[in-house]
Amino acid sequence: MTKENSPVGKRVWYDGEFLYYLTIDNETFSLFPKAIPFQLPLKRCSVVGNGGILKNSRCGKQIDQADFVMRCNLPPLSNAYSNDVGSKTQLVTANPSIIKKRFQNLLWSRKAFVDNVKVYNQSYIYMPAFSMKTGTEPSLRVYYTLTDVGAKQTVIFANPNFLREIGKFWKSKGIHGKRLSTGLFLVSAALGLCEEVTIYGFWPFSMDLHGRYISHHYYDNVLPDSGFHAMPEEFLQLWFLHKRGVLRMQLERCEDS
Repeated sequence: MTKENSPVGKRVWYDGEFLYYLTIDNETFSLFPKAIPFQLPLKRCSVVGNGGILKNSRCGKQIDQADFVMRCNLPPLSNAYSNDVGSKTQLVTANPSIIKKRFQNLLWSRKAFVDNVKVYNQSYIYMPAFSMKTGTEPSLRVYYTLTDVGAKQTVIFANPNFLREIGKFWKSKGIHGKRLSTGLFLVSAALGLCEEVTIYGFWPFSMDLHGRYISHHYYDNVLPDSGFHAMPEEFLQLWFLHKRGVLRMQLERCEDS
């Protein structure tokens, strides 16, 4: 959301709840950048999912060689993982549900959150503040928390009109989950922003291509709530894009370069 596309007085409908809207007031308007804050088109982009297929992939160097690296939902990026997932980040998503689960909605101590996001350096934190009404307050709290401490990270908000249209598009292609995964939203955004897109860690299955069991995430084996996302359907659509040359999907280990 920018000052250009979301002026004061505009009515913005939540994309995840059809009965609610927000009228942009001066205070909310002041949170938006004037225009999209990065120079377009971005050239080579890495979009990094959190799939267990990244473990021991040695893809870190290749991921970091991109001009712009996008990551999903505040993943851990310690030195223990950097060989496989890289360390560079220009944009990382943060769902309000994560702020609630991991940081108590920032209602108590905020230090843990501020310390946690330092690993993303000067990246944008991309939040769907206007998808669900319950997500607005924690998203704004993230914005004010980072502004108050003078953090290097900058919060930007997903435009619910974009999220709604992307949802409709993928539904027309046969994806029937209650909601698209953050990863598919992010890949969709990347395809509109970048000249070349390579995706990593998008593999929703418990075995890799060689029949070896893998963890759900590269950092843990916590399974998602069932029935919310249609991950195999999403993967199939991404595979079709890979086969057509629209994007590149990395599923094997990366060559050491």
